[in-house]
Amino acid sequence: MGKNMQIIEINTEYIKMDQLIKFAGIVVNGSDAKFMIADGLVRVNGELCTQRGKKIRNGDIVEIQDFDTLEVKGPLS
Repeated sequence: MGKNMQIIEINTEYIKMDQLIKFAGIVVNGSDAKFMIADGLVRVNGELCTQRGKKIRNGDIVEIQDFDTLEVKGPLS
């Protein structure tokens, strides 16, 4: 797991993976998020994720190697 658990609140049904990483403040720009995902540093609910457009929804846990673990809280679908 990452170093810290961070709760990320969204007010939409989902947020795309690259947008989430930027929104959480882990990277400054989207291209850095794209490289992290492509390099295999991101897991969603324990599974490797290489899709930067993957839809992350309420309750999903996103682990970013050497960074944080993000728990997404949003409206129930």
